Amino acid sequence: MLRSLWSVPLALALVYALLLALLWVAQEKLIFMPAKLPADHRFDFGADVHEVWIDRGSTGTHPDAARNTDPVRLHALHLRLPAPDGVVFYLHGNAGNLDSWFTNAAFWRQANLDLFMLDYRGYGKSGGRVQSEAQLVDDVRAAWQQVAPQYAGKRRIVFGRSLGSALAAKLSAEVKPDLTLLVSPYESLVALAAEHYAWVPRALLRYPLRTDEAVARLANPLVIVHGERDEIIALHHAQRLLAHAAPAAQARLVRVSGAGHNDLQLFPQYLQGLRDAFASLPAK
Repeated sequence: MLRSLWSVPLALALVYALLLALLWVAQEKLIFMPAKLPADHRFDFGADVHEVWIDRGSTGTHPDAARNTDPVRLHALHLRLPAPDGVVFYLHGNAGNLDSWFTNAAFWRQANLDLFMLDYRGYGKSGGRVQSEAQLVDDVRAAWQQVAPQYAGKRRIVFGRSLGSALAAKLSAEVKPDLTLLVSPYESLVALAAEHYAWVPRALLRYPLRTDEAVARLANPLVIVHGERDEIIALHHAQRLLAHAAPAAQARLVRVSGAGHNDLQLFPQYLQGLRDAFASLPAK
């Protein structure tokens, strides 16, 4: 009988340990949900939207970057206007690819801003796969270094949506653009995981993605936009980021009434929030 009593908790402990081991090995599949595109896929966003490639070598561009064992080409789309006021460097969410994310080009044309959007490793036409946070951050940095010099003397805006918000905040803390826009951001992936998977030890997460630490180092204006009914990343994440932001960022939060996580862009208040953020920047 004693053996039977002990066998139940031991079996449960073993199942728990196996689940944690699986999460450690396969967490990229839980965080990143890319959709691949064939090499010959054609985008239908207009003649002023161009395909761009970023070649990644066997090592990173920063001492802290993980060494990449698989040199790859990263794919991006670049809306280029005749005489833009600047560029929006857009880092998208965790699912899909550029074909689903590169939307509402008419809005950016009306704002007279070029739009540069990157597909992470394994997304769309980009090669390879995401293997570490350091690698991901380094890829974003390399893309910025390729596009940003084209806009010297013009407005340079870093935009992060959902998953991309931590990457955008980290990049902005380093390169100091004219404006950082975080849309549907999370305080950190650690905090978000604790809400959705309370039974998982925090130490297990290999992608902490600390947006909070990054916004505390911002020296440029910060605007946060969040849906009040976001069911995936609750509004309190944006509110906490606002509290974490450095005084120099003069951070403000735009709350979009009635908006959730995936329909935020459908609300006029969202687009107006972006327009107001652009209008608040000094002329260049």
